[in-house]
Amino acid sequence: MRLIFLGAPGVGKGTQAQRLAAEEGIPQISTGDILRDAIKRGTPLGAQAKSYMEAGKLVPDDVVIGIIRDRLSHADAASGFILDGFPRTVAQAEALDRLLQESEEMPQVMNFEAPNEEIVRRLSGRRSCPNCQAVYHTEHAPPRENGLCDACGGALIQRTDDKPETIAARLKVYEQQTSPLVEYYNRRGLLRRLDATKSIDAVYDTLRSLLHVARVDERH
Repeated sequence: MRLIFLGAPGVGKGTQAQRLAAEEGIPQISTGDILRDAIKRGTPLGAQAKSYMEAGKLVPDDVVIGIIRDRLSHADAASGFILDGFPRTVAQAEALDRLLQESEEMPQVMNFEAPNEEIVRRLSGRRSCPNCQAVYHTEHAPPRENGLCDACGGALIQRTDDKPETIAARLKVYEQQTSPLVEYYNRRGLLRRLDATKSIDAVYDTLRSLLHVARVDERH
C-alpha cells in the first residue's frame, strides 16, 4: 500500500493518514517530520537541510527527495507508506516518480477536498492558551467558560495563523501550487477524490472503499 495524501491545510488528511497508518501498520511520512528527524540524527542530508532552514530558505527539492529516499528505505516502509502532504509541486512529483520507479510500483493519490469557506470555518475556530498551550475550538471543543482555559484559567487567544484572512491567504498559495499537481496525477489515472466535508468516520469509510477498489483493479 503506497499512498500520497493531498489536501489543503485544515482539510483533515492528517487525521485520516494517522488512522489508516495505525490500522495498516505502515508509516505516515510528512516532510516536516522527516526533515526534523534527519537533522536530529545528524545525517549528511540533514546537515544540508539545516543550513538552508537556519538561513530562512526553502530546502531544495533534491535534498528533500534524498531524505525521503532514505526514509523509504527503512524496514517499516517495506510493506507500504503514506506520504502526507508531499509532493507539493509538479517538479517534486516528477522527482518522486523517478525515485519510486526504481521499484516499479506507483502510489495511489488521494485528494481530500473541501470548499475554502469550510476550511476557514474549521481553522478560524481554534483558540489557544498562551500560558499552558492548550488548544480549543469554538464549535468542536469549546472551553467550559467562554474565553478562558479549562486547565489554567488563562485568557484564550486566536493566533495570527488562525485568523480568517491569514487562512485565506494560505489557501490561495496552496491552490496556486497544487492545482497543476492535481491535474498531473489526474492525467495519469492515479488520482482519487474524497469529499472531506463529511464526518471523520464517513471520510474514512470512503477512503477504505477507494482503497478496496484500487486493490481489486490491481489484481485484474
